Amino acid sequence: MKNYISTGDIVTVTAPGATKSGDIVTVGSLSGIACADADSGADVEIKTSGVFTVKKTSAQAWTQGAKIYVSSGSATTADGSGSNPFIGYALAIAANPSATGIVRLSV
Repeated sequence: MKNYISTGDIVTVTAPGATKSGDIVTVGSLSGIACADADSGADVEIKTSGVFTVKKTSAQAWTQGAKIYVSSGSATTADGSGSNPFIGYALAIAANPSATGIVRLSV
C-alpha cells in the first residue's frame, strides 16, 4: 500500500496551550492524551485510543458506560451539552466527589 501512513493511534498535532504528558489535548474535534510535555504551538504526539485515568469534574457521579466529554481545562465531564467534544466511555463508576475517572477513548 503506497498510501499507508500509520495506525493512527498516535498522531502529531499542534499543542493548543502548554501541555503536560498525560493531559487531554483537543484540536478541533480530535482529542487524545499527550504523550509528552509541549509548549503552546509546538508539535505534540497524542494517543487517540486506549484506557486512561483522567481528571474529571469532581461534582459528578459517572455510571459505567456513560458517554464522557472534554470540558474546559482538560477535565472531563458526563455533560454532553454545548460544545464539549466526545472523548469516550466511562469504564468504571466514579463517585461524586472524585477527582478522576477511567475512560476508554473512542475518538
